[in-house]
Amino acid sequence: MFETLSNSFTNAIKKIRFSDDEKALKKALAELKKSLLKADVHHKVVKELLNRVELDTKKEGIGRESFLKALQKNLTDILTAPGGKSGFVYASKPPTVVLMTGLQGSGKTTTSGKLANYLKLRGKKTLLVAADLQRLAAVEQLRQIAEQIEVDFFGEEGVGDPVRVVEDALKLAKEKLYDVVIIDTAGRLAIDEELMEQLKEVKKAANPDEVFYVADSLTGQDAVRSADTFNKEVGLTGVILTKYDGDAKGGVALSLAHQIGVPLRFIGTGEKMPDLEVFIPERITNRLMGAGDIESLAEKTAAVIDEKQAKKVAKKIAKGKFNFVDFLEQLESIKKMGSLKNLISMIPGMGNMAKAIKDLDLENSQEIKKIKAMINSMTPKERKDPDLILKNNSRKKRIAKGSGLTLQEVNKILKQFNHAAKFAKKFAGKKGMQDMQNMMKQMGGGGFPR
Repeated sequence: MFETLSNSFTNAIKKIRFSDDEKALKKALAELKKSLLKADVHHKVVKELLNRVELDTKKEGIGRESFLKALQKNLTDILTAPGGKSGFVYASKPPTVVLMTGLQGSGKTTTSGKLANYLKLRGKKTLLVAADLQRLAAVEQLRQIAEQIEVDFFGEEGVGDPVRVVEDALKLAKEKLYDVVIIDTAGRLAIDEELMEQLKEVKKAANPDEVFYVADSLTGQDAVRSADTFNKEVGLTGVILTKYDGDAKGGVALSLAHQIGVPLRFIGTGEKMPDLEVFIPERITNRLMGAGDIESLAEKTAAVIDEKQAKKVAKKIAKGKFNFVDFLEQLESIKKMGSLKNLISMIPGMGNMAKAIKDLDLENSQEIKKIKAMINSMTPKERKDPDLILKNNSRKKRIAKGSGLTLQEVNKILKQFNHAAKFAKKFAGKKGMQDMQNMMKQMGGGGFPR
């Protein structure tokens, strides 16, 4: 997700090897300029960032550390909209009303569902409202998303006026004491007068606490221009950048907040419902500079993993008692946190590992399917005690037959699981992070560490 920009900064930093080397600074800035423009950062933003970095580096004395410090500071400033909020901010009196706006095809309806899922995981009673009455099947799409994430849905059949839908939804939300109401509004293939007038009417009826613009990062600078138009016409409080995981350039994130003066609040990091991440400038800068983002990882983990259960599993790992039941439970928890590649990129020094993992899908990976099929063919006793199987060929043959795997495949998975349990036990000790990095480096293409 941040690979291209991170590589740009790394390459620029490497140009400075000695202190007080002005030629090296110029080379570093030239490398940075070329890379940022290639990454689709707006030329005005590039110019301003480079000027600031150059001035701050010279002020501290030219050197790698001062250049790094200047780059980090000014990147954070560029990513921060003046007086802007970060993440989700609740109204002083519930429900917090959120108006979702954007062009058709930007992922607005899906992002409404992702935001509802994000809030649900944080214990908020959320209502999804279908007020996009222009696009065929938009109401049904939102209904299906609401069912998938188990969040309440509001839509009215036979009603063609989105203002009435919004008024009725808000009345219900107040009666039923909802914490948050998310209103999905109509989009168009292009900005037009009719769209803006309708949005203004819906906004007036909703009186929202937040107006989010959903921007497609794959459209590059067009996303910035359309966000700017929406801001001028209806007034935005934040931008959610979608499809950022598929944007090899990634420069649009550096342009949005700085050019339109509206903060980036979330970014979409994958196709699944958990793949929505809070955009906090300082944390994003850390990841761009290769320093990871432990705070965001901790927050994601806390939202989906029960603390008591986590402590229980940690004790079992430390005693070497981790079993297949525990594995399936942990797999389900990880799936709720979203893209594995994105999670690993948050761990300091693990950027290269994230690249190697690419788009491993914990639901559809062939390796994971085989592991689950094997576990489902075990007896309850075998799942709880892997030692029963490890040296028992008749049990292995029965499991292989029941799961549709070969005996060789069963042996391979059992061996990998045994190694993984040993590694997990190791990083349960005092040198946790270092041991965890060693474990990750030994991971193969989707199975257990070999």
